[in-house]
Amino acid sequence: MDRSTYDGYLAAFNARDYDGVKAFYAFFHAYVDESITVNAYVSDARMVAMEVVVRLTGRRALDAATLAAAGFDRLVPLAAGQVVEIPRFIHYHLRDGKIVRAVCAVV
Repeated sequence: MDRSTYDGYLAAFNARDYDGVKAFYAFFHAYVDESITVNAYVSDARMVAMEVVVRLTGRRALDAATLAAAGFDRLVPLAAGQVVEIPRFIHYHLRDGKIVRAVCAVV
């Protein structure tokens, strides 16, 4: 995946165009609006690696019970309207230009 292709994913992601995002991989954000700002980017045919800032904004209250039921019991609840910015290192593994695995580390 080259930078131009990733920028297409990022544009869809930041615009909340989730049908467009599904062309890369599918997920659902019922509780949180998420945007990503890329600070550094490296890629080849097998991977994409980058340093980013992930901005989360609570769309509606996301409590501990809901997180646990979805298998995300290690995450912290987020109130409606609350904003959190998290620096991250993201490493996408690719197969045939599609994301097959994503590894994220909080910086």
